[in-house]
Amino acid sequence: MPRLRHHSRTLRAVSAARTRRAVSATRTLRAVSAARTRRVVSATRTLRAVSAALLTALAALAALLTATVPAQADTTICEEFGSTVIQGRYVVQNNRWGTSATQCVTATNSGFRVSQADGSVPTNGAPKSYPSVFNGCHYTNCSPGTALPARIGGISSAPSSISYSYVDNAVYNASYDIWLDPTPRTDGVNRTEIMIWFNRVGPIQPIGSQVGTANVAGRTWEVWSGGNGTNDVLSFVAPSAISSWSFDVMDFVRETVARGKAGNDWYLTSIQAGFEPWQNGAGLAVNSFSSTVNTGGTQNPDEPGTPSACTVAYATNVWPGGFTANVTVTNNGSAPVDGWRLAFTLPSGQNVVQAWNATVSPSSGAVTATAAAGSARIAAGGSQSFGFQGTYSGSFAQPGGFQLNGTACRTA
Repeated sequence: MPRLRHHSRTLRAVSAARTRRAVSATRTLRAVSAARTRRVVSATRTLRAVSAALLTALAALAALLTATVPAQADTTICEEFGSTVIQGRYVVQNNRWGTSATQCVTATNSGFRVSQADGSVPTNGAPKSYPSVFNGCHYTNCSPGTALPARIGGISSAPSSISYSYVDNAVYNASYDIWLDPTPRTDGVNRTEIMIWFNRVGPIQPIGSQVGTANVAGRTWEVWSGGNGTNDVLSFVAPSAISSWSFDVMDFVRETVARGKAGNDWYLTSIQAGFEPWQNGAGLAVNSFSSTVNTGGTQNPDEPGTPSACTVAYATNVWPGGFTANVTVTNNGSAPVDGWRLAFTLPSGQNVVQAWNATVSPSSGAVTATAAAGSARIAAGGSQSFGFQGTYSGSFAQPGGFQLNGTACRTA
């Protein structure tokens, strides 16, 4: 019997060992399976992270590509009167009207550059061309969505901005061309042309002769007046080059009206900016241009029965070589006028010596009376008065017109 018990114990020991090995193998398989599961989960997470990173990178690349794609590809124009639209609202034109030599302009999204400008013409005559960008209408070519032609008396402001690039190896001017006509025409030559010369290089000058100087839009200009056989030309020439500027075109229009070259019942038809080259010109550029015409001004104050937003009484006391002027400005509107400014042009030969109840500057030409402290508001139906003493030469005359904060007034 002892041998049997020993054998039985041996069998039980073997069975227990096998059981332990089976359990150990099962645990090992479970561990291996768990490890494999963790590796699969880890791989899945890695793939998800890589996928997310890839999608983020692709999105960033797409945004970068979208941001850097130009709104409009550059367009080169070499046809004599070829043109194209930029920014969906302005027209760039080659306008090679004075020569048969090749000229090309390249329109950009914000302006244009003269890419080729062959030939030359005598500097005592007309220029070769007027490559330019414009808002309005030019020989039936109207810019998209333009508010022009618009009646001068109905325009409250016409803000514009320009940035020019100049060259030295050419003869040219850089100028605005502003066209006015008694009718709202969109074709042909207008009655009056305003030119604003931002720069001139070489022995050239505007049409006509210099008739004095004027302060317009806060700058001093040489004023030239003349005609070319088809229209009047009034030119404002900067004494030194202006590369960029933001201003109100209506300041020059009102100055032109005050000089009798247009009327408030006329129409502004086109605002253009570019160059008049006589010799060469490649490399000249308008880097940027903007032009807006805001309507809502008063009607023509000189039309019978038409209500005017303001009235100016200009009473003078004149003696040989000197005078005083007492000015009363009445607000005929239904709302007060704050920070009032009265613009008018003194006839040639007149100069302001001193003023009271307002400041009047400059002392001659196109001047502006600005309200004194404490009297800057003109109530609806109310008035403000000021005066000044001046000198004059030749015969005495009164200003031809007045504008209160840019609105034409009736003269009492």
